Amino acid sequence: MARSNDGRSNGADVAAEAKRVADAASRVLHDKAQQLRAQSREAAAVADAQLETARTYVIERVQERPFTTTLTVLGAGFLLGLLVAGRRR
Repeated sequence: MARSNDGRSNGADVAAEAKRVADAASRVLHDKAQQLRAQSREAAAVADAQLETARTYVIERVQERPFTTTLTVLGAGFLLGLLVAGRRR
């Protein structure tokens, strides 16, 4: 094998450089994974808050107008049933 000026082989230089690159890539991937975890936790918290707001809104509307809500849900179910039944033909 060819020797470099400091007496080490070129293969050892390449192996050492490959290890340094792999370690750096590992650190970068770990940091990015941590960032994604933090972002996903934040997104989940926002989605949870929005879902709770929507749930509260629906409950309030149902309590204000139970008859209208019942008719609306029945109508939506009927239309959905027609769509599903139309695809079977």
